[in-house]
Amino acid sequence: MGMKYTHTNINSPDWERLVQFYVAVFDCRLVPPLRHLRGEWFERVTGIPGAEVRGAHIALPGYADGGPTLEIFTQANPASRRSTPLNGQGFAHIAIHVDDVEATYQKLLAHGGSADGEIVSQYYESMDKTLSMIYAKDPDGNIVEIQNWTDGKR
Repeated sequence: MGMKYTHTNINSPDWERLVQFYVAVFDCRLVPPLRHLRGEWFERVTGIPGAEVRGAHIALPGYADGGPTLEIFTQANPASRRSTPLNGQGFAHIAIHVDDVEATYQKLLAHGGSADGEIVSQYYESMDKTLSMIYAKDPDGNIVEIQNWTDGKR
C-alpha cells in the first residue's frame, strides 16, 4: 500500500468535551471503538512510565470511511500544557474547508470556541479564486483555520 496519512493527535484535559465540539461544529464523526491504552507495551512505545490514555478517533469531514482522523486523548499523567502560538515553531493549526465561514465561526463560538483573529477575504489573481478565512480556537485553545475558497473575485 505504501504510505498513507492516518491521524493527528490532540491531547485534551477532557476528551469527551472536545470530541463533542468537533462533531457539533465541523460535522466530524466518531470512529469506534473508544480507546483506553495502557500497560507495559504502551509504556514501552511512549517511553513514559505509567502511560495511560483514554479517548477516541473522529473522522474529518469530506472523506469516506477510512479517511484521516483526529485522535483526541486525555492523558492519565499529563505534563504541563504546551502552548504553540500561530507563529510558533511546530504544529500550529488544522484547517477545515466549510461552505459558510461566518456561520461555522458563529457555531464555533456557540460551542465554546473563541476568536484568534477576524474573518478576512483575499483574492488570488493567479488562481482567480477568493479565500475567506479566520483563525479561531477550540475550547482547549487549539487553533483551527476555518476557510472557504470560491471562484472569481468576491
